[in-house]
Amino acid sequence: MMDPDYDLFAAIVEEGGLAAAGRRLRISPAMVSKRLVRLEERLGTRLIHRTTRRLALTAAGERLHDDLREIMTALEAAERRVSGACEEASGTIRITAPTSFGRMHVAPWLGRFMDEHPRVALHIDLSDDYADLLASRADLAIRITVDPGPGLAARRLATNRRIVCAAPAYLERFGVPQDIADLRKHRLLAAEGQLPWRLIGPDGPVAVDGVSHVGTNSSEVVRELAMAGAGVALRSLWDISEALALGQVRQILPRFEGSADVGLFAVHLPQPHPPLALSAFIDFLAGLYQPAPPWERTAIAPAAQDF
Repeated sequence: MMDPDYDLFAAIVEEGGLAAAGRRLRISPAMVSKRLVRLEERLGTRLIHRTTRRLALTAAGERLHDDLREIMTALEAAERRVSGACEEASGTIRITAPTSFGRMHVAPWLGRFMDEHPRVALHIDLSDDYADLLASRADLAIRITVDPGPGLAARRLATNRRIVCAAPAYLERFGVPQDIADLRKHRLLAAEGQLPWRLIGPDGPVAVDGVSHVGTNSSEVVRELAMAGAGVALRSLWDISEALALGQVRQILPRFEGSADVGLFAVHLPQPHPPLALSAFIDFLAGLYQPAPPWERTAIAPAAQDF
């Protein structure tokens, strides 16, 4: 067991506030504040910036919190080894994921995971904002990116295939692009920051620039616009595979796709001995998406697109 003031500090960080930490430890907010000041005085440094609106870790506080997490993980592993207890995943893990992906390809499987690991509690946050693992107090982030981020432990779960597509109604009205240059004459659809499209073709990389026919900050809006026949979009297969299978959109220019460097990653802070619950959840995701993710198994192959 650690020093009680270290336990208190960890609770403040994990709960995001003095009052919440007090409820967890069943002591008053005033006592939480008093003990935090005592710990800071003993260590000779400020650990947490306090304002009327929020708390934020100082650099010293971040280092201490990282060290305490490693110590607690090592202590738990030591206790299991000494007691000879059967290892079973337990505890709470906080997960953050992109909104659409989390809704479509994480949430439907959570019940199965919890049936397999009944002692694990899950907390899921969905957001398209970049999730800082320390600031958000998340144990795991699911990221769709080229680079998961420096100084982090990352496991690649799948390649994020992206295709150029449009609804049949749009193609009937405006014609089917026969070459990448033809896209300059078409209505492109993209959320803010998604243009230019960086594609890989038979002759190497190519960029498609332009202005979105409809301005939006929502990738989900782009998907709905494409399905409604408003223009041409570059969409991830995980997002559009069902619509492809139903014929609601069709792939065009099948020789060109988004770069295969973009992947789906499970990302967490590096730890010598990650909690068993965290490792179990990452293994569970890998089992869902490997060797081929379900959205690729249901999508129409490029060769099947008759353009």
